[in-house]
Amino acid sequence: MVFKKMMSAFGVGGPSVDTVLTNPNTRPGLSLDGQVNLVGGETQANIEQVVLSLVTRVEIEGHDTEYAGTVEFHRMVVSGPLELAPKQQLAIPFQLPVPWETPITDVYGQRLRGMTMGLRTELAIARAVDKSDLDHVAVHPLPVHERILDAFQRLGFRFKNADLERG
Repeated sequence: MVFKKMMSAFGVGGPSVDTVLTNPNTRPGLSLDGQVNLVGGETQANIEQVVLSLVTRVEIEGHDTEYAGTVEFHRMVVSGPLELAPKQQLAIPFQLPVPWETPITDVYGQRLRGMTMGLRTELAIARAVDKSDLDHVAVHPLPVHERILDAFQRLGFRFKNADLERG
């Protein structure tokens, strides 16, 4: 038993997390609905909290170099402390509000090259390696944005790619 607890502290045989979205497509101002599915590992796990966050890829520039990084821009705790017994299955439903300033990733049914969005789920586990899950999210423009994009298209403009700059 002591060996299992020690291995669990290194992340071996610990709980697993899988987030399932009802629909990975959304728009700014709406929500992402789904559930976080937890399965207990070999030993009891004391989970400090379950957190959902929206993350995206950004361009980072500095001193004549440019590289990509990941930035979290919205975070929500979906569960406080809980105990997860060995092999126990637990589903935590959620409704995550999508901020109005969320970047658009898809236009006219196509992914904008350079734009990536994900929903990260994190389990903060006491005295063990934290677990996480990452799910793709597609953010579509609001109807008012679509009308503006349509006007640009009628003028001959085409959208090829986009990126976010850290700032």
